Amino acid sequence: MANPMEAGAAGVHGHRIVDQSLLDDEKAMLDNDPGGMLRATASAGAQVREAAALAAEADLSALADEGRPRAVVVAGIGTAGLTGNILATVAGPRCPVPIIGHRSAGVPGWVGAADVVIAVSASGRSPEALAAADAAARRGARLVAIGNPDTELQAIAERARAPFIPVPRRAPARASLWGLAVPVLLAARAIGLVKVNEADLAETATRLDADAERCRPGADAFVNPAKELALGLAGSIPIVWGSSPLATVAARRFADTLAANARYPVMAGALGEAGRGRVGLLDGVFGGLAETSRDIFSDSDEESALTRLRLVIFRDGGLNPEDDADEPVAVEERRADAVQTLAERRGVRCDVLTAEGASSLERLASLTAVPDFASLYLALAHGLDPMAVPAINEMKELSNPMPEGIS
Repeated sequence: MANPMEAGAAGVHGHRIVDQSLLDDEKAMLDNDPGGMLRATASAGAQVREAAALAAEADLSALADEGRPRAVVVAGIGTAGLTGNILATVAGPRCPVPIIGHRSAGVPGWVGAADVVIAVSASGRSPEALAAADAAARRGARLVAIGNPDTELQAIAERARAPFIPVPRRAPARASLWGLAVPVLLAARAIGLVKVNEADLAETATRLDADAERCRPGADAFVNPAKELALGLAGSIPIVWGSSPLATVAARRFADTLAANARYPVMAGALGEAGRGRVGLLDGVFGGLAETSRDIFSDSDEESALTRLRLVIFRDGGLNPEDDADEPVAVEERRADAVQTLAERRGVRCDVLTAEGASSLERLASLTAVPDFASLYLALAHGLDPMAVPAINEMKELSNPMPEGIS
């Protein structure tokens, strides 16, 4: 029997120390990205346009026939599950009904005919989304299904005579965020929960296109914000905090992509939560203690190998009037300023990304595009294929039982 460690390492390629020169060679980057993750990420703007057109072709009018629901459940796992957070953020704190993200099989026990269930799966085969769609249909809830066409998810929707929005799967789910999120938003718009208009979608798509151009593989690191962010994070333990609910969704998205694409351990969350305890990490052995104990006479290679925290703050700045927010924008801004000051006093490096745009959707896009590319460039600088994750396949093999009769 093979050594478990050898089996686990068999499909792992790359190197622990970042090689910046790899990001200066466009051909080498594309060769090391055989799955086309850079190309898929650059298609975010096109995903917005295509998904909006596909949603328009689906008959969502029936969703509004029964009036406002008691609650909306967005069921999915991973990136599909994140669409529920995006919907809740765009709907805002004054949304008249609760929006619940459900990331396990089935639906909450209270779901019934008064509710709406949106089942999301990029593949159309996610057990969590399939079980949610089936349960929603059996309980008489209004159902919307979103995912790859000609799959079991579409079949369940058709049997339930529920709307299905077919989003072709051209890349892994984590590179298809906007293709999944836009139909969720438009389904919620059909029942009067969000105000997302065609201009918002167009501006969001344009923003994503512009950021893809800025972050293109051929752009040098000194003019490419994603490469600059990736190199700043290299060899660190990233901590990503958001100043507002919208910024926190973007922060959690960045943590997901850093973990999946670059295989970096990340902590992410809201600055409000961080101020209740986790901000103490800045004083810890990877934070202030690592910086203050730096020896200027030590070997440079030894010094560069020391693991340190790298703080990334996503700032929103606020878009809605103060009476539309959970807390005043000024409070969020003071908190973000305070954390930046704490990091500076301790010598902890800090990157700040600030939202831009006229709508919540565009502002969210402005906080996701550059980090998405940064996670890919960080992987490529380590010689990693950002799409191929051997541990995921091994996890499936080890956790799924073998069929009977097969040894």
